[in-house]
Amino acid sequence: MMRMLKYLLILIAIAALVVFVVGYRLPVQHTASGEREFAASPGRAFGEIANPSEYSRWRSGVQRVEMLPPDSTGRRRFREISLSDEITYEIEQQIPDRLFVTRIADENLPYGGTWTFELEPTQTGTLVRITEDGEVRNPIFRFVSKYVIGQTRGINKYLDDLDDRLRTAAAP
Repeated sequence: MMRMLKYLLILIAIAALVVFVVGYRLPVQHTASGEREFAASPGRAFGEIANPSEYSRWRSGVQRVEMLPPDSTGRRRFREISLSDEITYEIEQQIPDRLFVTRIADENLPYGGTWTFELEPTQTGTLVRITEDGEVRNPIFRFVSKYVIGQTRGINKYLDDLDDRLRTAAAP
């Protein structure tokens, strides 16, 4: 029994080393994107995206949002609170009905970056494209982000939640 435990511990150590080495070799910065067309006007879609104070009403996992005082440059800031995280964001750029850019403002997290929301009118509604320009500083998190979670998982979940919100709000 002790021999099996010893082999199991060696196997776990080797697996951890492989995860670390592979993660270390991955680039710190990455770009991921996703898009979806919605049967809603650009103004309606933008109204949901650009209103962080309402995120807890429709975004999965967001328990509450605290609106914070602007930063030293006057940028609006907010903190998303979920079961496992508290993340502070700043709004870098906003062009009504067309563009919304947020940046993670917490420098001490093992990850960071921006989400850029681009909205384009279509014949039937609005195409929403989300581009994540991210960085994952911790090699183990880089491995998990790339091979376990997937770099577009958060984007796809956001688009699913936005779809639910726009459909629910449009229903009579």
